[in-house]
Amino acid sequence: MYITITPQNLSAGFSKSSAEFVSYLEKENQGLDKEDLEYFFNQHGDQISAKEVIWEIDSNTAKLKNTEPKFYSITVSPSKFELARLQNSREDLKKYTRELMKDYAASFNREINDRPVTVSDIKYFAKIEHQRTFKGTDKQVKENQPFATQILQLKTEIRQVERGEVGGNIRSLQKEINKLQQAAPHKQNGQRIVQGMPKEGNQSHIHIIVSRKDVTNTHSLSPGSKYKASEVMMNGKLVKRGFDRDAFFQKAEKTFDSNFAYKRNFVETYQSRKLFLRDHKLYFTSILGLPASEKAIALKMLREAGVPMLHIPINKFQLARKSINLLTSGIKAAIRSGSIGI
Repeated sequence: MYITITPQNLSAGFSKSSAEFVSYLEKENQGLDKEDLEYFFNQHGDQISAKEVIWEIDSNTAKLKNTEPKFYSITVSPSKFELARLQNSREDLKKYTRELMKDYAASFNREINDRPVTVSDIKYFAKIEHQRTFKGTDKQVKENQPFATQILQLKTEIRQVERGEVGGNIRSLQKEINKLQQAAPHKQNGQRIVQGMPKEGNQSHIHIIVSRKDVTNTHSLSPGSKYKASEVMMNGKLVKRGFDRDAFFQKAEKTFDSNFAYKRNFVETYQSRKLFLRDHKLYFTSILGLPASEKAIALKMLREAGVPMLHIPINKFQLARKSINLLTSGIKAAIRSGSIGI
């Protein structure tokens, strides 16, 4: 499970409205018949239109400054192992989203009218997407890039020959292109992987747009608060503040596992990701110390995420710096692409 929480982009050139972001989330609906459309939903309703989402988010911004985000984006990307556990991706992920937002509300160290924040206080809208495309930062695209560059040069040369600008044999140039297409290290269904190509397999994931203000447009609930979870005296009164991201991410895992009877491996856990970021050597040592069956699953997950498994040491004493650096690079790539739950 890979979850990100991102504030509204307030940079110059970006709309102050949620319309631009909501429009982006409508991309999979383009060209579909009405009965095939994927609608927004929230805790209590389905088939919510993009127009309604924009109005609800944009009108729920009382007393917020221009420098403050009006909404946050939460992206939830289950791994292929987690998706395989679902019976019906669309309905199961809707169910999970509604439980997840209870965890989100519970992670606020805040009170509204002397009671803890609940999901009923949160104004949010979510949407399930089923497609992903390869990005320029993906390992497959980056490692194919030298071949793409040479192919582009050859295609340019072919056009020049066709226009009579230079001499050359078009048939020979095309053969060179075909060789490069085949030599590229990463392919999907026999085709060289390029930026923008749709990824095969189940790519279902969740996008959630959540208002900064509560449903009454009175209280500010920011998951981007610099305060993790604390209490402070304000005007002689003890006030709770903050949002505990660690608690939210851990609850998100437990909620998925309990709802879908999922047995989570060490490398899929949020705690393992934190360990990896804090101490690479201890992270790999922990993997090697897992029971045999769990270690085999962990290594399989890492291998399928594109981590260079040839460099995995066979025991704790072979964790040389070179191996650690190679593994670390592979794990970071897996994190960026959301390939595994770390």
